[in-house]
Amino acid sequence: MKKFQMTKMFSLVVVLFLAFACSDDENETTVIDTTPTTAQLTLAAQVDITEDASFAVVDNAYIENIQETRSTVLNSFFTDCATITVSPNGDGSGSALVDFGEGCTLNNGALVSGQVVLNYTIVQNESRTITYIYDNFTYNGNEVSGGGTVNRTFENENGNPQSEVTASIAVYFPTQDVTATRDASRTREWIEGVGSGTWTDNVFSVTGNWDTSFSSGFTRSGEVTEALRREATCPHFVSGTLAISQNNVDGVLNYGDGTCDNIAVITIGNQDFTIQL
Repeated sequence: MKKFQMTKMFSLVVVLFLAFACSDDENETTVIDTTPTTAQLTLAAQVDITEDASFAVVDNAYIENIQETRSTVLNSFFTDCATITVSPNGDGSGSALVDFGEGCTLNNGALVSGQVVLNYTIVQNESRTITYIYDNFTYNGNEVSGGGTVNRTFENENGNPQSEVTASIAVYFPTQDVTATRDASRTREWIEGVGSGTWTDNVFSVTGNWDTSFSSGFTRSGEVTEALRREATCPHFVSGTLAISQNNVDGVLNYGDGTCDNIAVITIGNQDFTIQL
């Protein structure tokens, strides 16, 4: 009888040990699964760039075709395959349709298609509001939908044009079959090239924050801690830092020292991830 009881007790101890072991393994697996992968970090950074690059289409359409203080366009951001139709309402407000058809290469080398629709209000207190919508729009093969609202100030405290942008967009990456949805609040200050009549010397300083969710199951929030520098002739941000939180893991994304390249470094804890944008 004693032997039977001892056998039962030993079996119970084994079961409890295995249960705790499995529980520990599950906890370890959860920790590992929350650590962002390089692929996830790269994809999230690509959304940052795609959003700003798509907005550059909106911004240049406004600068070259609507802005009251615009200079003579000496070198357009758009090529002949883009059709831009401006429809004034007669009171200072109006709309513009930017049509790229089934495919059009911009002068910055980007391949775009579809349409972008802008609506602009009258000027009040040296500023105006612009709304924009992406319609069947693609940027370098990635599908961009949604739109946003811009409060555009002709001169900020630095004497520069500035756009306060609130956006809600989605970007579909067909090569990875992943959709990213983003809500963003950004300030985009035009710091160089104002009034030159060419897009090639334009430089923008970008600050703000945004939240992004991916159909593949992870999320990322970002807040600019050092202004991101965007030079119109470079397809990527060239400098600046972004504090990120992804899958509840915090880190810092650094776009570099001002060199135009496709390299960024993300630091999480004591570990650096080098990504190619």
